Amino acid sequence: MSDRLPRMREPTYFILAALQDEPRHGYAIIKQAETLSQGRIRLATGTLYTALDRLVGEGHVHVVQEEVVNGRARRYYALTPDGRAALQAEARLLAEAAQAVIGRAARMAARPAAGLA
Repeated sequence: MSDRLPRMREPTYFILAALQDEPRHGYAIIKQAETLSQGRIRLATGTLYTALDRLVGEGHVHVVQEEVVNGRARRYYALTPDGRAALQAEARLLAEAAQAVIGRAARMAARPAAGLA
């Protein structure tokens, strides 16, 4: 399989994207990922925290603040430099893949229909 294919699953991509401009806590990540994906990504709480634990372990995300709100711990997560680089690399791969399809579709649309008289 080509190493040019996207390496991230879409939810992971949008979790990282949700953190690109500022640290966020879990619920804010869920809402920002949904907004950025135009509603395609709707993360369940368990899915989010499993992904965040994995991303922390991979060094893409880290906890920057913890506080207690209404008796519950709230953690704020931020991208690490490696996480930002991984997000940007994935965005470039996705853009290149999209351009290949869009460019080909435009070239095909500009061709005269073959075999039609």
